[in-house]
Amino acid sequence: MSASSLRIAGVEIAHRFGPRVAVRPVSFDVSAPGVAAVTGENGSGKSTLLRILCGLLRPSRGQCVFEVDGRAVEPRRRRLFTGLATPELSFYEEFSAAENLAFAAETRGLPNPTSAVRLALERVGLTPRADDRVSAFSSGMKQRLRLAFAILHEPPVIMLDEPGSHLDDAGRAVVEHIVQTYGPKSLVLIATNEPREMALAERRIELSGRGLERTA
Repeated sequence: MSASSLRIAGVEIAHRFGPRVAVRPVSFDVSAPGVAAVTGENGSGKSTLLRILCGLLRPSRGQCVFEVDGRAVEPRRRRLFTGLATPELSFYEEFSAAENLAFAAETRGLPNPTSAVRLALERVGLTPRADDRVSAFSSGMKQRLRLAFAILHEPPVIMLDEPGSHLDDAGRAVVEHIVQTYGPKSLVLIATNEPREMALAERRIELSGRGLERTA
């Protein structure tokens, strides 16, 4: 799905899980095209913020603005414009890599699922293992498959949560290639503390706080 203009902004967004602070208030404004890194100490809420932005989680306070072509997109429709790669994403172990992506492509109603699957696997270097069951994949190969899932429908927003997790140098080069390919035409958000990944971004969204802090 394409969009001529796209903007995501946060106005004092914050989130709590019960008495614990997950995201301290943060404000920002980013537009496509471009690459932004979401940074902060472990537990500062990088993953939680991405979930809020793509509509999977409602913030405890503040406002999230997600606009496509000047029109606000409600949370339940943001998945149409967003591709998310996160460590929590799991696959059907008994299916092959291609079958998992084909299921996702058909669920999204892509006009040419076979072509979309082929291209996504090619871009993450998994073409030779396309027909292998995911149960036989290493952690690094599963991470590549998560990246393929994120770019499968060519979304205008790509969110990468710790994309280099479990990857070797060749896998990290895949991450860099994805960012360099989509950054000039989409909005790419990378939740990371890795210097190599942070260097791919033109700007940062810095989160404060550390850990899931409990407040009285």
